[in-house]
Amino acid sequence: MNDLILIWCRRPCSFGIVFDIDGVLIRGGSPIGGSNQALTRLYDDKGALRIPFLFLTNGGGVPESKRALELSKLLGIKIVASQVLQGHSPFKELVRRFENDLIIVCGKGEPDVVMSDYGYKNVLSIDEYASYFDNIDPLSHHKKWVVEKETSGSKYKEMDRNLDVSSERVQAVFVVSDPVDWSRDIQVLCDILRTGGLPGIGIGHQPPLYFANDDLHYQVSI
Repeated sequence: MNDLILIWCRRPCSFGIVFDIDGVLIRGGSPIGGSNQALTRLYDDKGALRIPFLFLTNGGGVPESKRALELSKLLGIKIVASQVLQGHSPFKELVRRFENDLIIVCGKGEPDVVMSDYGYKNVLSIDEYASYFDNIDPLSHHKKWVVEKETSGSKYKEMDRNLDVSSERVQAVFVVSDPVDWSRDIQVLCDILRTGGLPGIGIGHQPPLYFANDDLHYQVSI
């Protein structure tokens, strides 16, 4: 990854910088005072990168390319996808293992778009997967809110629709970011894991479960 950044520099640099994002450069969707100016100093007078740098965050939920574009607009500098490492970026390393398997992803944002962008071909968000099973969420009738899903990532949704989701076993589950509806997602995940990847078929061998991060406590602003 560093090699990709170093090629932008006019002269080889013996070190690089890794920045956290939330609370360091940005807070509440706005740059923290001085962050723009500090990052600008990493470039020379001609706009070439003097010191390579990366953004590293345990957050995510959107493709690295989209996060790079958001950061570019907020910070006023050009940032590319290879400079952004999110909590789920390591999932790229598992593509060969699960590329053509049915996998379920959960989390806020666009978890299915993220995984499709990495190269997984049969990806379903937990929202869509739950819709194939009646009454899989026992509390659904108590929920008056609706999660609006972005459709901007529809170009990635080229899953093999000949696949019968209600009879195909899930081969792996990925928690890409912290879910919006934990009560529903925990129930569905337990059903998938305990039944060997196919709810309603009895106990089976548990498919792998991967977490982008296991944070259970976050700093919040009051």
